Amino acid sequence: MESGAHTATMAVGWGGGAAPFGASWQKTMMWIFIVTDALLFSGLLCGYAFLRQANAAPWPDRSHVFSIPFIALMTFILITSSATMGSAVGASKLGDRKATLRYLILTIIGGAAFLGCQAYEWTHLIHEGQHLMNHAKGAPFLVNPWGPPQYGQSFFLLTGFHGSHVFSGLVILTITAIRSALGKTPAQNVEMAGLYWHFVDLVWVFIFTLFYLI
Repeated sequence: MESGAHTATMAVGWGGGAAPFGASWQKTMMWIFIVTDALLFSGLLCGYAFLRQANAAPWPDRSHVFSIPFIALMTFILITSSATMGSAVGASKLGDRKATLRYLILTIIGGAAFLGCQAYEWTHLIHEGQHLMNHAKGAPFLVNPWGPPQYGQSFFLLTGFHGSHVFSGLVILTITAIRSALGKTPAQNVEMAGLYWHFVDLVWVFIFTLFYLI
């Protein structure tokens, strides 16, 4: 009897058709994309951990390579943009178009500021002599001013791949903001843009913790 009731409850919850569990196919596809992209970032972070453990040379002291307070500021900016994105989603569900647009613009400003900080960080490290494929003059092997070359390569790969996601998110948010101003974006589309932006922010928290701090 209980089994039959549980099956009936699942059937009601599933809903079937184009909206399993009450989610539209668009939102379902967004979740599938987020899960697969999360697995990709997990693979990159695991690969970084393997390189670090397998390398015989000592890993550089991050405080000597980066300005940790500056990286913390970047993290704060991105987390703040996640908060404004959440406010935009909430405003869109209430039908407040002006507030939705305002919070979307604030989120875009935060994301652009983060990318600007990242560009400054890259410029500084390149000026110091670190490149993705940096060879010593007259030598066939890779070099790194702070130790194992794999460290610099991991930095450019991880932060560059994440930066490309932030840039993609800014494009999505800009289109969403324009369409919201024209009254052409339903609340669900703002929510899906928010899901992607929250995912990008969460990934950075892992990169900040595992790469810059540990």
